[in-house]
Amino acid sequence: MSPVYLDYNASGLVRPEVQDVMARALADNGNPSAVHAAGRRARARVETARAQVAELVGADATAVVFSSGGTESNAQAILSALAAGCERLIVGATEHPCVAEAAIASGKPVKMLPVDARGVVDLNKLRQLLGLPGKAVVAIHHANNESGVIQPIAEAARLVRSAGGWLHVDAIQSAGKLPVDIRTLKADSLTLSAHKLGGPQGVGALVMGEGREAIRIVHGAGQERGLRAGTENVPGIAGFGESAVCAARDLPHVEAHAAWRDAAESKVKAAGATIIGEGAERLPNTLFMAVPDWESPQQLITLDLMGLMVSAGSACSSGKTKPSRAILATGRAALATGGIRVSGGWGTVESDWDRFAEAWVAAYQKHRARQSDRTKKVA
Repeated sequence: MSPVYLDYNASGLVRPEVQDVMARALADNGNPSAVHAAGRRARARVETARAQVAELVGADATAVVFSSGGTESNAQAILSALAAGCERLIVGATEHPCVAEAAIASGKPVKMLPVDARGVVDLNKLRQLLGLPGKAVVAIHHANNESGVIQPIAEAARLVRSAGGWLHVDAIQSAGKLPVDIRTLKADSLTLSAHKLGGPQGVGALVMGEGREAIRIVHGAGQERGLRAGTENVPGIAGFGESAVCAARDLPHVEAHAAWRDAAESKVKAAGATIIGEGAERLPNTLFMAVPDWESPQQLITLDLMGLMVSAGSACSSGKTKPSRAILATGRAALATGGIRVSGGWGTVESDWDRFAEAWVAAYQKHRARQSDRTKKVA
């Protein structure tokens, strides 16, 4: 059987429409800062994409600053908030490492905002932390990249605004999977990444809320209205814009993934898996599950050999499994090295989820049988 790709939260497959737009941009290359015809066509592609990305999140096109990706844009958002007068940071315990590390690297005091057993931020604790001296920039992602748990952003925004703070929302995982509107969320800044939408890798955007201004962190010439130096990645940006259009078009159909995911979830849960984020509102395309007796790398290898591409709940390096940040934050340390994430996207069909569930259950049963045999031999 052909391989099944279920790792869209890591990087979505590039949509055919995006490939076509990028191919045309590559064939008609020009520097968007040039005044000749090719340069003007390149500039038009960039500005068209800017409007397309802005429309996806209900923003004005002038609020969008293109970048090399979500990591850069998250760093720019945090530094912009500090430049605007924030003196400290409050960071959700399950934030993406690029947000947590950028906060630490800022040199300002950082407080972690805990989550409950489902992975949802503690709003009462947020209220307490906002009551400490000094204006704070609060970083809470719209949806967790591992578990898909959706955070109460609008409620958090009210608390942050009443304290005179700055709310930064990493919407990289949520955009294209549920409605995202920067005005409704009341975010002061918001970040996006093309490759989560079926666009190319290496292109992202910072979107500024009304009345907020970004500062430049990449210095040089005056590209991106002086807010991000360097010649724009025209093909990548054009692809980003097209992926935003496609994501908005497909949004009404994304909810269908929830039923497919739920059916697979029931099967793996019956076989012994714990569902991380169960009981919380989650992205419809995401299943994050864990077992205490089968580590993530072994699960991934087994599934890959069966033609199923998923990811671990944590990064692996040098043969060692790093505990999942999302699982640890919910207080389930015993499961933290046994998590895997399954995530569908624009090319996923119901049978993909069925095939995953059947394969994982069969593989886990074999794994437990082998473990049982080893235990008997030792005894």
